[in-house]
Amino acid sequence: MIRALASLSLLIAAGCAPIHPATFAVLPAPDGHIGKIVVYDGNDRRLVETAYGGQRLDAEGRLQAVKLSPDEVRAAFGPTLDALPPPPATFTLYFLEGRDEITPESRGELDKVIREIKSRPLPDIVVIGHTDTVGNADFNDKLSYARAERARDLLVSMGLPAERIVVAGRGKRELLVATDENVSEARNRRVEINVR
Repeated sequence: MIRALASLSLLIAAGCAPIHPATFAVLPAPDGHIGKIVVYDGNDRRLVETAYGGQRLDAEGRLQAVKLSPDEVRAAFGPTLDALPPPPATFTLYFLEGRDEITPESRGELDKVIREIKSRPLPDIVVIGHTDTVGNADFNDKLSYARAERARDLLVSMGLPAERIVVAGRGKRELLVATDENVSEARNRRVEINVR
């Protein structure tokens, strides 16, 4: 399970016995968003869409609506919840127009990236370069990849292992700010660093 999902669904089974009894519950995401789950038992279908709401499958195989408190979830399943990976973190670095050079304002963001990465035992890091719409597609594809490589090199120079970092370039295909062709937009000249 990943905490960053709009909701967390948790299957809580008693011991290693067969699935009866079991509890299915919706837990709020770290940002407070509440998602939904559907619990099926044969032809019986139950929608759960409230925080800490759930369905319990009893020993006879019957579904029963339940409402758990945060304290009940924590008391019963704290170690399981603590074992979940932290939510993914995303950082954005901005670049000078037409170049693979980071802006001075974005240099401070690198320290935040390093702190986040070092707080995780086995981080996965994806670095994705982007451009604005100035120039042709081939130029922007190469520039976006060069920006991603530059960000990776900066991270490696700060002590991160290169083999943990994947780089990609998207050119001008995934604009943060929609613009017409040949528009210089600083917010589109970026590298996104995703840490999981």
